[in-house]
Amino acid sequence: MTQTTLSFLKGHGTENDFVIVPDPDNAIELPASAVAKLCDRRAGIGADGVLHVVRSATHPEAAHLADEAEWFMDYRNSDGSIAEMCGNGVRVFARYLHHAGHVEPGDLAVATRGGVKRVHLDKAGDVTVSMGRAELPEGEVTVSVGERSWPARNVNMGNPHAVAFVESLDDAGTLYTAPPFSPASAYPAGVNVEFVVDRGPRHVAMRVHERGSGETRSCGTGACAVAVAAIRRDGVDPAVTGDAVAYTVDLPGGTLIITEHPDGRIDMTGPAVIVAAGEFDRDWLTETAFG
Repeated sequence: MTQTTLSFLKGHGTENDFVIVPDPDNAIELPASAVAKLCDRRAGIGADGVLHVVRSATHPEAAHLADEAEWFMDYRNSDGSIAEMCGNGVRVFARYLHHAGHVEPGDLAVATRGGVKRVHLDKAGDVTVSMGRAELPEGEVTVSVGERSWPARNVNMGNPHAVAFVESLDDAGTLYTAPPFSPASAYPAGVNVEFVVDRGPRHVAMRVHERGSGETRSCGTGACAVAVAAIRRDGVDPAVTGDAVAYTVDLPGGTLIITEHPDGRIDMTGPAVIVAAGEFDRDWLTETAFG
């Protein structure tokens, strides 16, 4: 008998929100058009992206990671495009695994297209994700809004970021469309762009245009990239000083704490919440995706 409905949940991390689609056996087809419909805030459920929850062993992109991480976060942007990583998404993904009874609080591993991420899950409240190490590609990058331009720091957190320090977050404009950048060769597949202001010692605030999603209320990898850029700008690189350093990063949807260690490891700590569960009609998804 064909299943006529599919289960979903809704969750968010600092208001970066996701439709969660449990699919342990990787049996649900999710073409880009279906993902875009699920994420549509008027015609669908509404979200910044989809967390497709599958066992690593069942997914061709993650099977080689199955010995390290049982679960794979098959993450999709709200336009249906595939992304390497989503920091807020990993926290919500881990919270879902506990919510569904798949894991206990404590330490666990989650496979992503950006590698295996180590997660510490509190019984309630914050989730800490070991985000790996940042790469800092060489070369000057510029981002623009209207006729104004700023130099940006090129930071890769498993996905690409351009971090620009500005005088006011209003300088970012509406962020309805992706801010232009140059040179084009710096980001052949597009980039997440962060605009950053200082709030105090080791305390910054940001807005972000996420590649494939537009402006979002929060971006975990973006917050990490911003902290890395601020740490280098402020001359407190842990690899040089030998001391871990933590920055508070305010986003429109909440606050994250980003810590960089002397060996380059970056931890991100913040909330993750499951807010709802329900079902959608499989025929609706098929019709809207393919009709």
